[in-house]
Amino acid sequence: MGKLKNFLRGLGLTLIVIAGLVGWTLLPWIAVLICAMALAAWLMLTRSGQRTLSVARVGVAGIPQRWGASLVIVVGIAGVVGVLVALLAMGEGFQAMLAQTGSEDTAIVLRGGSQTELNSTITRDQATLVAQAPGVARDDQGRPIASAELVLIANLPKKTSGTDANVEIRGVGAEAFDLRRNVQIVEGRAFEPGLRELIVGEGAQEQFAGLDPGQQIELNNQQWTIVGVFASGDAHQSELWGDTETLASAYRREAFQSVTVRVVDSGAFDTFKAALASDTRLKLDVSTTLDYYSEQSEGLTKLIRILSITVGSIMAVGAIFGALNTMYAAVAGRAREIATLRAIGFRGLSVVVSVMLETMLLAFAGGVIGGFIAWIIFNGYTVSTLGSNFSQVVFDFRVSPGLLWDGLKWALAIGFVGGLFPAVRAARLPVATALREL
Repeated sequence: MGKLKNFLRGLGLTLIVIAGLVGWTLLPWIAVLICAMALAAWLMLTRSGQRTLSVARVGVAGIPQRWGASLVIVVGIAGVVGVLVALLAMGEGFQAMLAQTGSEDTAIVLRGGSQTELNSTITRDQATLVAQAPGVARDDQGRPIASAELVLIANLPKKTSGTDANVEIRGVGAEAFDLRRNVQIVEGRAFEPGLRELIVGEGAQEQFAGLDPGQQIELNNQQWTIVGVFASGDAHQSELWGDTETLASAYRREAFQSVTVRVVDSGAFDTFKAALASDTRLKLDVSTTLDYYSEQSEGLTKLIRILSITVGSIMAVGAIFGALNTMYAAVAGRAREIATLRAIGFRGLSVVVSVMLETMLLAFAGGVIGGFIAWIIFNGYTVSTLGSNFSQVVFDFRVSPGLLWDGLKWALAIGFVGGLFPAVRAARLPVATALREL
């Protein structure tokens, strides 16, 4: 019966700790700051807190004598935080890249039920009706700012490996540059309509071989000349652009895959969408380009986050056991010291909190080191991955302050668990027994 009670007590404590850790990782920084200020006030202003601080100082002062064992905690937690932050930075970078693609004043039109441009087909008659719909902005000549577009996939060799990978070729209309004002030619010139010419995004040029101005590539058994390089700061930098009619002729396409338009203002989007919905000749889906590209990132970002937390959790378990082993050894080595403190009037709470403070200090150091290493190595690191159209999307890892803060909270959570059980053991160890321990 006694063993069952101990088991249930331990299980209950474990569940409470797990619930507390989940809540801790969800706390905003202001709540953590309040908790830290409350702890500091208790340590500085109360008698029991000052006693705890005195005991903690003794433990911290002994860290250099246990430097090797303390490094186990610091290095283990630094590894967990570094890997976790790096993996999450990949997802955040991909999401940020697609979130920067599009705006509230541009809309993309796809065939009804299509999830991506590759699955969509829009006839030429439909494209004309879309461009003439109410709410579409017009240029100085009175022409609608609309671009009927093709999306094609080609294989080009990567610079790093020489193996072929998918790259997206986008056929755009004459209004494409008025439509996407962030697109700037940074080298060479824009393509000429009617000619087999392409401009290449900076991201694609960085990843694929043979995309410098003046070079030629083969598309559908035809030679195409690279005449310029453009920068856009979004996912379009991973694409190659050419004249949509020329590409349609080369690939024998009778229809487009999407129509992108600029609306007069944010209110005009509703007018534009309602006009297309009311036209019985059209069965099209309309969304802002900002919403469209943001939705494209959700699946991969969620997958990366699940993978990151899974890997981080597995590594965290190892770091926790390392911290437990180290702190149990530290408590055992200080058994006489702790027993003496308790014999002269120090309460168990002071012992528990002092051991926890020592472990949390080491965990904090590990979290800072791990986050710093992740920021130095991975912030701005350029990679590519398959996007929704099965083509390479080039983006940068993004180690944001929010990710560093999450990594630090994970570090403190690991330190909390790693120090809690040794601290409780130290506080509950009978004084007479502790004084007899070596």
